[in-house]
Amino acid sequence: MPETLRGDCANCFGLCCVALPFAKSADFAVNKSSGEPCRNLQEDFRCGIHTRLRPSGFSGCTVYDCFGAGQKVSLVTFRGVSWREAPETSRQMYEVFPVMRQLHELLRYLTEALALPAARPVHAELRQALERVEVLTEGSADALEKLDVSAVRGEVNPLLLKTSTLVRATAGGKARSRRGADLIGARLRGAKLRGADLRGALLIAADLTGADLTLADLIGADLRDADLSGANLTGALFLTQPQLNAARGDDATRLPEGFDRPAHWTPRP
Repeated sequence: MPETLRGDCANCFGLCCVALPFAKSADFAVNKSSGEPCRNLQEDFRCGIHTRLRPSGFSGCTVYDCFGAGQKVSLVTFRGVSWREAPETSRQMYEVFPVMRQLHELLRYLTEALALPAARPVHAELRQALERVEVLTEGSADALEKLDVSAVRGEVNPLLLKTSTLVRATAGGKARSRRGADLIGARLRGAKLRGADLRGALLIAADLTGADLTLADLIGADLRDADLSGANLTGALFLTQPQLNAARGDDATRLPEGFDRPAHWTPRP
């Protein structure tokens, strides 16, 4: 995946730490409203507790990724002038950031789809969609603020669905669709989910120990606290690092190429 689609905190104005609100919970130690800088944000826009977020009660921060939107808004849209240097731009910067984040998420999915040989029949359409979204990310702050990003997602989603269908067909057999299914806490230990459609499925705290998720479509699946110990996610479609960071696993969990094994995952006994 291109570095431009990975968060680069060193080249961002700490936008996720300012623009986004969060409520005191198991994921965040305090309440914070939109536009209010997190108490841990330093003058250089770095997080003061980055290496100890989880033990400090900010595990929610460890499962967030802007997909490179932060540095794009900071350095391109607002030309390297921060909200501290120009407070009058702060409101618009905070409005533009989540829009850019959604566009970059789409770029991330489209880039992955274009790298899949099985999706070759739709590569031309995917490439055109990628180019259109890239142009949108280069727009002015005014244009981005007014952008109907839901409509953009509506244009891209059918292509991602076609990609999923083409790729999952190579898994063989007839995989059951569990799109959007409520599988919270489900006992899926050792489940045969090869090529399954799990788009948007709620897998919170599900037991997926040793499950076969090869070529499964996981776009939008909620994997918070799901146990992926020993699971096989080789070739899983549209999986993101934040999804893995939100889950549990071990050193026997098989990951697709290019993903980092979360630091909080435990070694296998």
